[in-house]
Amino acid sequence: MYLKHYNLTEKPFSVTADPNFLYLSKKHKEAISHMQYGIQERMGFLEITGEIGAGKTTVCKALLNRLDHHTKTAFILNGNMSEIQLLQAITEDFGIQVKTKNKITMLNELNKFLLEQLNCGNNVVLIIDEAQNLKPALLEQVRLLSNMETEKAKLLQIILVGQPELKEKLASRELKQLRQRIAIRYHICSLSKPEVEGYVSHRLNVAGGKDDIFHKDTLEEIFKFSGGIPRLINILCDKSLLAGYAADKKTIDSDIVKKCSKEIEGVFDEYSQ
Repeated sequence: MYLKHYNLTEKPFSVTADPNFLYLSKKHKEAISHMQYGIQERMGFLEITGEIGAGKTTVCKALLNRLDHHTKTAFILNGNMSEIQLLQAITEDFGIQVKTKNKITMLNELNKFLLEQLNCGNNVVLIIDEAQNLKPALLEQVRLLSNMETEKAKLLQIILVGQPELKEKLASRELKQLRQRIAIRYHICSLSKPEVEGYVSHRLNVAGGKDDIFHKDTLEEIFKFSGGIPRLINILCDKSLLAGYAADKKTIDSDIVKKCSKEIEGVFDEYSQ
């Protein structure tokens, strides 16, 4: 609706994880580096956490784009499933053909696949997003997958990605064995104030716009509302652009951003009740 008004080629603040708009903060880059190191060194288990909307899924997709053809991956986006459903999702994402979809058959075919990839000089990575939704019994099943190894190497690298609740869940007594196997842990923090400015500017430029669509005095309000969480930045900036278009303004000032932030907070408050 507002694209032509601001001379934009596409929406700059969509909440979907579009790789064309990828903006990596220092923390995002560090998270990717930690994952790359864990994969290259075949360290088995890795844990990546962050608040809702902090860019965890975006980081995972950026990682996938950086891995070479010697790394085979499966990316599970939803951890809220049964044990059989999870095994089926894993085998299907790896492209493993399974005639009988029962637990024993799928595990045997997965192990066969992992050994074949090792013989080809390949590494295999399983990424489970929203891992905080995995029930303890399912997390234990994931731990057992890590038992697939040779005397010298782990056949499967597993990255658990989730909200801070994942850390709390893994701290439980019943998951002690899994917790002890996690070789690398990293928490993605929110963007700093300068990074928020860079984030907004970057997304506007990618969408064909100019840096000055948002007046400089709006960045304080954007940071205050979002706390540096990319998803909240997108929601506020998108609504502000729409409000500016409705008011026939080419530049977004702090009054527009303040008004929009209050309206959004009202929606959040109503939703939480």
